[in-house]
Amino acid sequence: MERLALLRERVRILVGTRSAEDPTAEDPLRGLYLSAEHIGRLLEGDGARPPVRPDDAYGRCGEPHGRLSLLARRFGLTDLDVHILLSALAPDVDRGFESLYGYLNDDVGRRRATVALALDLAGLAPHQAHARARFHPRAPLRSGGLLVVDDEDRPLPGRALRVPERVITHLLGEDTLDGGLPGSVRPLPVGEAAGIVGRIGPEAGLFAGRLGKLLAGGPAVVHLREHRQGSGYAAGVTTLHAAGLSVLCCDLAYGDQQAAAAVPALIREARLLGAGVVLGPLPEKPEAWVRALEEGIGAGRDVSVVIFGSAPFDPCWSPTGDILCLDAPHDDIDAELLWQSHFGDAATGFDLPATVAPYRLTARQIDGAAKAAWSLAALDGGTLGATHVQRGARQQSAPTLDRHARRVSPAVAWPDLVLPAEPRGQLEELLTRARHRERVLGQWGLRTGGGRGRGVVALFAGESGTGKTLAAEVVAGELGIDLYIVELSAVVDKYIGETEKSLERIFAEADRTNAVLLFDEADAIFGKRSEVRDSHDRYANLESAYLLQRLESFDGIAVLTTNLRANIDEAFTRRLDLLIDFPFPDQAQRLALWRHSLAGVPCADDIDLASCARDFELAGGSIRSAVVTAAYVAVGRGTPVTTDDLLAGARREYRKAGRLVPDITW
Repeated sequence: MERLALLRERVRILVGTRSAEDPTAEDPLRGLYLSAEHIGRLLEGDGARPPVRPDDAYGRCGEPHGRLSLLARRFGLTDLDVHILLSALAPDVDRGFESLYGYLNDDVGRRRATVALALDLAGLAPHQAHARARFHPRAPLRSGGLLVVDDEDRPLPGRALRVPERVITHLLGEDTLDGGLPGSVRPLPVGEAAGIVGRIGPEAGLFAGRLGKLLAGGPAVVHLREHRQGSGYAAGVTTLHAAGLSVLCCDLAYGDQQAAAAVPALIREARLLGAGVVLGPLPEKPEAWVRALEEGIGAGRDVSVVIFGSAPFDPCWSPTGDILCLDAPHDDIDAELLWQSHFGDAATGFDLPATVAPYRLTARQIDGAAKAAWSLAALDGGTLGATHVQRGARQQSAPTLDRHARRVSPAVAWPDLVLPAEPRGQLEELLTRARHRERVLGQWGLRTGGGRGRGVVALFAGESGTGKTLAAEVVAGELGIDLYIVELSAVVDKYIGETEKSLERIFAEADRTNAVLLFDEADAIFGKRSEVRDSHDRYANLESAYLLQRLESFDGIAVLTTNLRANIDEAFTRRLDLLIDFPFPDQAQRLALWRHSLAGVPCADDIDLASCARDFELAGGSIRSAVVTAAYVAVGRGTPVTTDDLLAGARREYRKAGRLVPDITW
């Protein structure tokens, strides 16, 4: 306001000077028309300007630590830039300037400063190159988003100047975020940032400390490639915290933001707040975001930005190449301790470590899962249980896998699975591996080198209908996660290389998703490599080679099922953690399957399931189909299911399989 008082004095001098030399100064209609005398005066000269002393041409920026001074320093403004900025915002702060500017513009309808008027108040003219350059689109005022030059159709001297409301409120002491920013942009509260810093592992903390020291010496743009979802975000926040900066987050995972519109406002906000920016995860095609960031920051590099994503950095994204590219360290946190801190003594009714063991979540995701679990428990009106925790954790998984695979929410459990002791024991071992791989491979250091992941991969082999897919659903249900069945029709492509691209998208999403990935009929894509006789063989072998490499670095849980185990390449079997054979059920198991399938079906009292199990050698899937057939026959007749209905269903299954139907009557 003191600066505006000085500006008002300069306006008074300019008004007085012009009034003294203007013969139409007393005309009440002045500004509504142009008289011949006024045109003649304009032709005689270029108007009067107040005398300006060299040492007070544009004024000084005020107190060294005032907001105007800080803004000038952060945006690289000259004294003339500050004068232009004040001239432009004056009517927004003091209504008196509207009338004064209308008079000086010789147009009562134009109550904002124009380029010519702002320069007149500084004792300069629009034809002076250095003065005119302050309004160039790449000059600090305009490139920084501090000044808008309106009226594109007018010559530059007559164009009106406007200061965005966010800049004005900042100078007046208000720091509410710009309303034009996307909703996914938010300043990170100090407490939340400190919580993230306090939860990361020692390796990640050491990395962020070194990088923060580098940024404290000078702003830079850093790209962090994260190999685990959330590690880039945690490392970025910790880095900026170590550099002594507040944090402005832009989460690209939410909302449909356009880089050209969002980045300039985001960079301006970071400069106003003196903050660093954490931006990500980068979209599939991030070129527009990276280039907009570099253009928004400009050559001055006065804002530290940490961008992160799962894809490696491509130099083609950056026109300057002046970006530091690093791998984000794994966010190795003590997940068990963090879960316990959220639930404390409330988790006494169930085994919390066993409940959360299958989930690979970051500290941020665990916070969200815990909040969701408490909300779900309150919604049910009861105490916190394992189901609430599992549902909260599943909400944190990436939903984008639905684009490439079919999601199945498990609805079966161990009682639904009829298996001999050996394959059942191997399934329990699979559950143990899935629950405790972080401890065994990570904390105990049994993970091998070569970039190998922490995934669990199993092959279920057996005849059709022996329970392979059902077992995969049981595994997912016991772990409390979803089952995703890969649709081969959405993966296999006749064009060379497209199948591998589709598989890579699936594996990448599965790495970040807490789910069981099921490749049904896996021999179709995991088949044996063959001798190269033509180009088709060569490209088929390339597909197999890609899968071999990708399984090495896989971090999720995958189940492969096949009816033709002999067709699976030996190199794949070597990379499997478990190979489980599902045998054809014997008579006792078939009897158990008949009973289980008919558990909820109305049946006649004299139904003979023992004979069904003895005389028809059917797998579990075929037995269920036979029961469904019998149920439809019975419901159409309006009676319970009889033995004859089951006999008809079993015979139909034999015919479907092309087998000789036994001549049996009961």
